[in-house]
Amino acid sequence: MRDLLTRMHTWMARYMKSFYSDDDEVQRGILIKETHTGCVTANCVELAKFLKLSTHDTQLAEIIGLFHDAGRFRQYSIYKTFNDADSEDHAALSLKVIDDLEFFTELSAEDLDVVKFAIQNHNKKNLPPCSDERKILFAKIIRDADKLDIYRVLEPFLAQKDVDKMPNFIKSKSRLSADISPDFVENFVAGVQADYTKIRTNGDRKIVRLMWLYDINFSWTMKKIVERGYIEKIVDNLPRDEKVAEGIKRLRKHVEEKISEVIV
Repeated sequence: MRDLLTRMHTWMARYMKSFYSDDDEVQRGILIKETHTGCVTANCVELAKFLKLSTHDTQLAEIIGLFHDAGRFRQYSIYKTFNDADSEDHAALSLKVIDDLEFFTELSAEDLDVVKFAIQNHNKKNLPPCSDERKILFAKIIRDADKLDIYRVLEPFLAQKDVDKMPNFIKSKSRLSADISPDFVENFVAGVQADYTKIRTNGDRKIVRLMWLYDINFSWTMKKIVERGYIEKIVDNLPRDEKVAEGIKRLRKHVEEKISEVIV
């Protein structure tokens, strides 16, 4: 499979560069996703090795990381946004890219099903019911690898106040208010995933990023998030509120428990 992976990397590199633009805003978005693709692919490989997957399965995880956001490039070049609600589901767009590539037929039918399932569900609020443990495993790997790098991507914008300096993929339709909507606070306190399609303020957006931690699947990922300081940087930019503090306490306990998990 290594030869196939080499061809896939070569194709993907050309594909991403084909969206380069003289429009500074578009070019900025494309470069962000180009870097993100590389980082997520590396995360997938490192996580697969942590899980002691076979060479074959580690390479399959690499393929999933490489193509998970293939649809983002067409999305941003057309809509000037990475917000699926304002454009199209980027996972579905990624599958369209894959369906047009003949070298994916070189994978076994089983492996191709795993790749498509993982990519289709990497951006969903929750994984759908599925009895195939292999599909679930790879979906969890890409979801963790993706979130880990999204924290890196979004970090510079945590305390951003000036809307004119914020790129379109951050601005979306949410207000810049640092306040957190009451329903988002309640979800945070209860440890329940918030619906990011209902984000109304910048405070809501920060809460959603923290709530992602309840969807982290592996101790390796959680350790990386903690080591890089992403949690504390978000917490430091939240409003001082008794309810929010209660949610933070619950979250810290969950983080500690996830880190202490042992892979059997």
